[in-house]
Amino acid sequence: MGDGHYGINPETLGYVAEEVKSAVDLGVQVAVVVGGGNIFRGVAGSSQGMDRSSADYLGMLATVMNSLALQEALEKIEITTRVLSAISMHQVAEPYIRRRAVRHLEKRRVVIFAAGTGNPYFTTDTAAVLRAAEIHAEVLLKATKVDGVYDMDPVTSTTAKFISEIDYMTVLEKRLHVMDSTAISLAMDNRLPLVVFNLKGRGNICSVICGKNIGTKIFELNRD
Repeated sequence: MGDGHYGINPETLGYVAEEVKSAVDLGVQVAVVVGGGNIFRGVAGSSQGMDRSSADYLGMLATVMNSLALQEALEKIEITTRVLSAISMHQVAEPYIRRRAVRHLEKRRVVIFAAGTGNPYFTTDTAAVLRAAEIHAEVLLKATKVDGVYDMDPVTSTTAKFISEIDYMTVLEKRLHVMDSTAISLAMDNRLPLVVFNLKGRGNICSVICGKNIGTKIFELNRD
């Protein structure tokens, strides 16, 4: 939504598409999970009296809208893209089938996973980790509005300290607001490395992929 309070900002959409294209140009296979908070956030809806399941389904539909918008932006810059939705809607997106997603990636298409997991009570973060595990992704990049993980909220605290590397269990024990606990636990169980970084930094996606010291790395520090 850019600097606005709601909806899809064309400039921001174009910027994100260019950032994704820069990663594709490196020759890596790219899959994307987009949230829907700029249109509707399920948790917020439930807090206002709406049934949680209904609110979450609305949130999933919002992710489909964002996914289609991103697909359009990517296709305009000649990046072949497929949207795979966990909720069947054949007129606008392909149904999510793991083998189909892998085949698209092998053909160098960008795959956008829409509608979360298709189930209420699961966040977009959990959906991202689940899909990453299913397609055997090497790493999951979480693009945010901050530079990485801090020991406290950097927006509200001037003494917040940046953390460059941290293991899953510490994130859970300290309840750091990186992802929800389900997503972190699933990543830990599958030893899926995570990198949290600032999307607003132009070229950051490529920098992370190329191994530069950008953002916060979350992994099993004591792994073999």
